[in-house]
Amino acid sequence: MADVIKDFPLLKRKINGKPIVYLDSAATSLKPQSVIDAQDDYYRRYSANVHRGIYAISEEATEAYENARKKVAGFIHAPSVNEIIFTRGTTESINLVAAGIGKTLIAGDNVVVTIMEHHSNFVPWQQRAVGKNVEFRILNIDKNGKLNLNDLDTVITRRTRVLAITAVSNVLGTINPIRDIVKSVRRISPHCLVVVDAAQAVPHMVVDVQTWGADFVVFSGHKMLGPTGIGVLWGKTELLEQLHPYQYGGEMIAEVHVDRTIFKKPPQKFEAGTPHIAGAIGLGTAIDYLQSIGMDNVRAHEKEITGYTLKQLSAIVGLQIYGPKTAEDRGGVIALTVKDVHPHDIAQVLNEDNICIRAGNHCAMPLHEHLGLVATVRASFYLYTTREDIDALVEGLEKVKRLLSK
Repeated sequence: MADVIKDFPLLKRKINGKPIVYLDSAATSLKPQSVIDAQDDYYRRYSANVHRGIYAISEEATEAYENARKKVAGFIHAPSVNEIIFTRGTTESINLVAAGIGKTLIAGDNVVVTIMEHHSNFVPWQQRAVGKNVEFRILNIDKNGKLNLNDLDTVITRRTRVLAITAVSNVLGTINPIRDIVKSVRRISPHCLVVVDAAQAVPHMVVDVQTWGADFVVFSGHKMLGPTGIGVLWGKTELLEQLHPYQYGGEMIAEVHVDRTIFKKPPQKFEAGTPHIAGAIGLGTAIDYLQSIGMDNVRAHEKEITGYTLKQLSAIVGLQIYGPKTAEDRGGVIALTVKDVHPHDIAQVLNEDNICIRAGNHCAMPLHEHLGLVATVRASFYLYTTREDIDALVEGLEKVKRLLSK
C-alpha cells in the first residue's frame, strides 16, 4: 500500500536529515491531507455553530456535522444514525456509559472486565463497583495472550450486569471473538450489558455492530486517521433512551422549567454544549478516505506487515514477543522486550534514528503485572507502514543489543 504514503504530510518530514519511521499508530494515527483540509475548510469558510442558526453558514455547518454522523453509522453498520453519539473519544464514551449503568448496580451484582483492558475500560468499572458491594471480576488470558473463554461459565454469572471487553488488545494485539463471546454471555446472563472498546478494531478491520450483538461500542477518531478530541459511542436505541445523561447544558434540552427539565432524544440527549464540529467533519473525511481504500484491504495490509514483522523479530536473540503467534490472530500491534535492556532505553536509542515506538505499560498496568513485567516496547502499524519501516526497526533493535545488552 505504498501509494498512500504521499497522502500523509508528516511522512515527508525529516529530522536531522533522516526520515521519520512512525510505528506508534496504536497511540494515534497520522492524518492524511484530506482530513487536514476538511477541518481547515470548516474554519475558513463556514465556521459557525450547529443546529441553532437559521443563517446560511450555520446550516452548512449543521449539514456537514450531521453528515459525518451518517458516515459513522454506515461505517460500523449501525441500524440508526440516531444511535451515534459524538464524544471526545473512547475514554469519554466509556465513562458516559459507566456513569449511567453505575447508577443501576446494587449489592450482590458483579461487573466483569478482561485483564487485557486499557485503563479507560478498566478503571471506570472498577470504581463503579467500589463502595456498592458490587464484585469486580477479571476474565484472564492464557499463555498465548488469548482470553480463557472456557472460564466464561464461572466468571460470568446471572448477577453479572456488565462485561467490558476490548475487541483488539492495545498491547498483545489479540483479536477477541466478540460475536461468540456475546452469545455465550447472553446464554449465562441474559440481562448482562456488553460494552466493547473498539478503539483498536474500527480503524483496522470491518466492524458490524449488529453482527457483534453487543450493547455499546466505543472508539476514537484520532486512531483512524481522524482528528484528536472526537470519538463515538454507539448504543442500542432502547438502551440510549434509558441511559441518564452524562452532562447537562445547551442543545440537549427539549424544555426547561423551574421544577423540571425534559431532555431531547438521543443523540442530542448526550451532546451537551457546542460539539467538536471540525473534529466530526474531519472524522467523516477520514471515513471517506478509509472507504476509498477498502477496509478489507486495510486489514490485508496489516496482516502482511504484522506477519513480516513477527518473522523478522523472531530472528533476534534475546527478544521476547507477547501475544498471539500469528498475524491472523492479532492486530497490527507487537509488544516486546529485549533481555537485560529497559524498554525506555530501547525507545531512546531508536529515537536517535527517528524510529517512533512506545515504551511503558501502555495504559494496561494490570496486564503487565499479570505478565510479570514493568514495561514493554510497543510497535504498532497502519496502512502507511512499509516493510522498509520494519527493516529499520529490526536494524535499530540490533543496534540496541550492541550498545546496551550485557
